[in-house]
Order: sequence, then structure tokens, then C-alpha cells
Amino acid sequence: MGILRKWLVRVTRPAALLVGSLLWFGPASIAQVAIDNDDIGGVVRGTNGPEAGVWVIAETDEFDTLFRKIVVTDDNGRYVLPDMPVANYFVWVRGYSLVDSEPVSSRPGSTLDLQVVRAATPREAAQVYPANYWYSLIEVPPTHQFPGTGDSGNGISPGMRTQADWIDGLKQGCQLCHQLGNLATREMANISDFETTEAAWTHRTRAGQRGGMMSGYLSRFGADHAIEKYADWTDRIMDGEVPPMPPRPQGQERNIVLTMWEWGGPTGYIHDEVATDKRDPSVNANGPIYGVGFANDKLVWINPATNEMRDIKIPVRDEPGEGDFRSYIALENLEPSMVWGDELIWNNPGNPHNPMMDGQGRVWMTHQIRGPGNPDWCREGSNNPFAQHYPMNRAARHIAYYDPASEEVELIDSCFNTHHLQFGFEDSERLYFSSVGPVVGWLDVEVYEETGDEQAAQGWCPMIVDTNGDGRITDWVARGGELDPTKDKEMGNGWYGIVPDPTQDNVVWAAAGGVPGQIARLDLGDDPPRTCIAEYYQPPFENPDAPIQGYSPRGIDITTEGIVWTALSGSGHLASFDRSKCAVLNGPTATGQHCAAGWSLHATPGPQMKGVTDNGSADFHYYNWVDQHNTLGLGENIPIATGSTSDSLLAFLPEQEEYVIMRVPYPLGFYSRGMDGRIDDPNAGWKGRGVWADYGTNAVWHNEGGKGTQGNLVKFQVRPDPLAH
Repeated sequence: MGILRKWLVRVTRPAALLVGSLLWFGPASIAQVAIDNDDIGGVVRGTNGPEAGVWVIAETDEFDTLFRKIVVTDDNGRYVLPDMPVANYFVWVRGYSLVDSEPVSSRPGSTLDLQVVRAATPREAAQVYPANYWYSLIEVPPTHQFPGTGDSGNGISPGMRTQADWIDGLKQGCQLCHQLGNLATREMANISDFETTEAAWTHRTRAGQRGGMMSGYLSRFGADHAIEKYADWTDRIMDGEVPPMPPRPQGQERNIVLTMWEWGGPTGYIHDEVATDKRDPSVNANGPIYGVGFANDKLVWINPATNEMRDIKIPVRDEPGEGDFRSYIALENLEPSMVWGDELIWNNPGNPHNPMMDGQGRVWMTHQIRGPGNPDWCREGSNNPFAQHYPMNRAARHIAYYDPASEEVELIDSCFNTHHLQFGFEDSERLYFSSVGPVVGWLDVEVYEETGDEQAAQGWCPMIVDTNGDGRITDWVARGGELDPTKDKEMGNGWYGIVPDPTQDNVVWAAAGGVPGQIARLDLGDDPPRTCIAEYYQPPFENPDAPIQGYSPRGIDITTEGIVWTALSGSGHLASFDRSKCAVLNGPTATGQHCAAGWSLHATPGPQMKGVTDNGSADFHYYNWVDQHNTLGLGENIPIATGSTSDSLLAFLPEQEEYVIMRVPYPLGFYSRGMDGRIDDPNAGWKGRGVWADYGTNAVWHNEGGKGTQGNLVKFQVRPDPLAH
């Protein structure tokens, strides 16, 4: 429940009396801020004068969906909430070191000065800190305890070879689905129901529809040892330990305007959104913003012009139970959820994932349309040239698209598993897919549209590196095999992030996490799969040729000049890779650590985890994106990482080598899995541009407000100054 809903419940007196309860400063202070008829503006003051770098939040429930706008005060505590649709709003203030102010009623065209007070204690102030600040308090085992010695030794699994593996597990594993460090996870509301905090944490990691996944993952650490660490973290926090205070927004961070719409429902898990075609951000200008409802197999969308939400069910070909089709509704032996009890809140046989838009405004998705067992034409023995080259037996997700013109969904089968997807830059329309497996796949959209033939329109290739250096791929050694100087070598697995290269046709880059993790370049050539050839690169890790070490790429994107950017979610960096700086591209030494010169690593802001001396930011970066077309207003080719556990997007300015932290301060829990930018009107300045992202957490009820709250679609805009309107 948001603050608006809480106040609608609590307040029974007229809104005018609420306005009268605030401290007003008179015409002299109000005159400092110029507003239009669709703005709300004024000054925020504390006991020591104007409050700079605090957020002013306005929200209303008078539209089809709860609507919010958030801005930051300038050096003199002044603010302007611009372009407010006509409605009654509650307006209030949140800021580091402060207590949230009481909401007051206002309307567009009004001037409104607001009074705030300091938090009485560090603990009171810390309640609005981002989750990663709280998560930084967890105690990471020291480096000398690795590799682990198992249950008969120090309790750490032998699979944890280094402290980096442990940190990566705390982030890519335990934060892969939702934040850790928010109030719902750092404390135990039901601690009295258990004899020990360890017992409470054991139950927490076994409860609900993801209980099996959570408890299973803990075994990678050494489950008992990991539970002890989490219990110790919770005990110290509940005993009063608090993290350091984050800095308030500075510089261009005070120019950020956030506009927000609730969507998805109280159990909705909207994985991520899409607003336009990445290659042309004018596509779908002023149109709906789409999100995939992972939890209930829906495509949802918001119309920003009317503040309305709609959705459509995404179908499947097989029903659950047919064709080895698995679904969350079929799970058994669950411990009741701490929030939802025995209610199964996810019904998602298709579990649609990442959406992407084409030049016609159609929304493409990765989506399970059948059971994972592949048809014969994908397998060994088929006459399909791709199956002969690299047979595929299973694919747990496939392809779907929604056409807004017909309001229909088309389902397309694939031999390869699909996860993320991006359109290429070739003259023909080609859609590339990562597989979270050994291959990269693609669909030639024009071929499919002309023929309707799923088999003829698709292809895939594994990552085979020319390690024998003869310039082509012939016989190769499979993954896990020893390098043979006479053969080529299959490298990497679990390809997760994907992006086509805009500087060269038929070339795509992919990323996969882990320690150190990897990126790869796949050139399809002119006759795939015969001409497919890969290059393989790891971030510098335990590499004497690199001054900065990093690990665990997940997301990947690229500039218009071909510079690759990837967020190193484990070590906490945004990293660029310039292939032109590599002296070696293939041959027997091209096995990962051979091009340290190509990498530049930039530590992301945020606190270090306790006990970590190397890079180990407590933030987790689910993905990253490059703003090729200046849709945000910070410039072209600006890389942006998701601050998935810091309630933010993190824009990096390469020339200045500094970050712009675009924080979403309310409701706490902004966990983004991706973003894209759109230009609605190239002649409208900052008002015609924006970057879009959403609350992509599995557990919406972990967000501020708890059970009953929803996720949000968020539009980020950068105006010239904090008072622009």
C-alpha cells in the first residue's frame, strides 16, 4: 500500500485542513519559483533552511492506474513538478537524513512550500536507504577461507573457489529474482515463531513457489554456513546496526524527472518493458509501453497519454501436462508462503520473458509455447543443416509476437532455447536470441513472413573458436575437453545477454556470467552454420597484465562505433571492450585472458560488502543498455546499468568518467531488469524524450507498502535544470 492509500485510510478531515497544518512561508519564498498552469512548485525547508537534493513526490489515484511524479530540489530547496495531468494530488518530501513529510493536497497550477524535519536517529534515517546499503552489512568470509573445505571443514562448499565466487553467488544467485536488503528481507517480522534466527532463515528459503529454487541454490555455498551468514546479518540489523548514509542527488541528478504508473496487479511480475525499436527510437512515438507479465502469461501495457492500462493473454500450443510441459501451478510439496500462505500466485505455463519491438511496432517476446522436448527436425539425424552441425534436443522457451494492429499473438517454434532477443542491422529483418545455453540462434523474420516455415526461417550456431589458427572452423573439441592444437575449440556456455553489432552485418555479441565470466563475438559469415566462427574474451581476472580485475558479465550492449559495454554484476563494474585493441583474435592463446588491453573497468557507485577489500560493491546489475540515440538527454552512446538493488539506473559519462545516479526513491524496491529509450517528438527538447524501465522484481510484495502494492512503469527524463517546466 502506497503512502497515498495509507493517507486516504488515515485521513478523514477535509484536504484543506491538511494544507493548513503545514508551515507556509509567504509570497516572498513562493515567488522564487515560476510555474505554469499544469505545474506544482515551491520551496522545501527544514529547521536549518532550504533542503537541497531531496525528492518531492506527488501521487493521485484519480486515473485508471495510480500515477506519480517525482522531482529533486535545487541548491535552494526549490522544486517544480512539471506537466501534471489535472487531478487532486498528495504531495510530500523524502530525503536522506529526513523523516518523510506529511502529504498535503494540491492541484496543478498551485504553489506549495513544504516543511521537513530531521530524523531523530541514524536508524530512523536509514529506513529509506536503498537496499544495497543494507546488503553491504552482510559479512563475506575472508579470502583465506577459500576454496571451501566442506561440511567437515569450514562449512563453505569446495565449489566456492574464491571470495569472488561467494560474492557472485550472493548477487547473481540470491539477488537474481528480487532485492535483498529491503525491509522485507533484512528483518524478520515473524522471528518470534522460531527458536533461532537460523531457523527463521531456513524456513524463509523453503517457503512459497520459489522455495525449492532458493534452498537448492544455498547448497552451492554450503547451506548451513550461508544461513549462518544471513542470520548474523539480520541479528545485527535488528539489534540496531545501520549502513552509511548515501549521498543526496548532486549535479545532473537533480535534473531528473520521474513519471510513474502502477501496473501488473498485487502478484504481478512484469519482467521488463519495451517502448520502441532500438534501431529507430521514433517507432511507436507517443504510443503504449508494453511489459511481459511473467507471473500470469500476459502482455500488459500503459497508455501514457490517457494513463490507462490494458492486457492480453499470451497463449500456448500445448496445455500444462502435455508434451512434458511444466508449470508453476504443478508444483508440489511447497511450504506455505510467508505472505500468501497456500495460495499459488503464479499461473504461467508460457513464462514470457524479454520483449522487443520491431519497426512495425510489433512486440516480440521469448515465450514457452510447448513442452521442452524438441521435434525431430532439430535433433541428430535430421536433414536440417543446423541440426547436422549442432543438434538441439530441448528448448524451454520459444518465440511469440503481438501485433497491435490485429490485436493477435503469433506463436513460432524454435529448436534453440530463447531468453533475450535483439533485432540486427542487416538489410533483411533478422532477430537474434540468446539461449542461456551453448548457442546463439536467430529468426529471419522476412523468410518466416513469406513462407510461414518455422524450420526454414531459423538457424543457430555454437561458439567455436578458431584455436588452431587456420582461419576457419573444422573439427573441434567440445566444451570441457582439453585444448588440441590441431583442432578448434568450443568455448563458453550459458549465453545470456545478446546484442548485434551495428558496424558489421551478420555479427552478434553475447555475454555469460560467472567468475570470471565471458563475452563472445559470433560472425555468421555468408553461409551459416558452415561459416560461423567465434572469438572468446573474459574480463581480466587474476591477470597480471590488467591493473583492475573484474568478473561476471550479464547484460551486454554496444555503441554505434562498435564498442561493447557490459555490466560486471559480480565485481560491481560497468566495463567496455574495444576489440580493435586486441593483438590476438584467434589461435591457441585466444582462450579468454588474452586481451586485457581491450577492457576498461569503471567501478559502480555504492558501498563495499563487509569484509571485502577487492571490488565487491553490494549493488547488483541485472543488465545494461547503451543509449545510442540520446533518448535520455545525456548524450549519444551513453551506457546505463541497472542498479537493480540500489533503486536506480546508473548512467556512465565516459568523457567525464563519472556516474549519474538516477534514483527511484519511492516506493522503495525499484528493481529493473532492463530499459529502453524513445523519442516522441525530436523538436520538443527534453519533454519529447525519455528512458523507460519498470519494477521487475519477482516479489512485488517486498516493495514498500507490502502485500497489495503493485509494480510500476517508470519514465526517466533529464531536464536542463531542476526548475525547467
